[in-house]
Amino acid sequence: MQFLPTEWLILTPEGTLKAFAQQSPDDDDTALQTLLAEGHTPDAANWVAVDARRAVLAQRALQQGWIERLTHRLQGPDARLDDFLQHVIAPLSGERRAVLASDSGFCLGSTGMDQDEAETLSAALADFSQFAARQTSRGWRGANGYVSFHQDPSFLLPSYSFVPFWVDGSGYWLALAGEPLLNNPVLVELLWGIKLAGTRFRM
Repeated sequence: MQFLPTEWLILTPEGTLKAFAQQSPDDDDTALQTLLAEGHTPDAANWVAVDARRAVLAQRALQQGWIERLTHRLQGPDARLDDFLQHVIAPLSGERRAVLASDSGFCLGSTGMDQDEAETLSAALADFSQFAARQTSRGWRGANGYVSFHQDPSFLLPSYSFVPFWVDGSGYWLALAGEPLLNNPVLVELLWGIKLAGTRFRM
């Protein structure tokens, strides 16, 4: 696959969820994560040239909708993460009520709810993180997926959804009230911001 010198690559929301879905990512996911490792989107031709296997990965990722080509370079988030966190997680919830927490239960940011509710949800996220880790150690990897809780027995719309992801080995969970709106570019911005924050934001 050929890329023009004036093309750049970025993860899509779906690609972001794929690339950061495992605590120990495989080679492909590790390569995809590098698309959010710098303060701007990488030049497509140079990104592919780093490793011969990336040409095949780029073609498959484009077909699967994990990455997209850009005709201009995008800058990564340059604000302090805690300054923009509540604004970037709000659009991921149909009710604009959301919490981001570490997998240990520390509330990193919330929007649309009071502090008590945010801390209660953060503790629930930590409990579920431990449950998922136990089930994985027993051989069931299904617990590492996304979880929705419903009050309506018809299961049409969740009251909350829990979304796990890992950045540089550190675990994070989103709790999203109402309809989860994960096909949103702000999801890419969120993980890009965490990735750029690096050790400053690492738990």
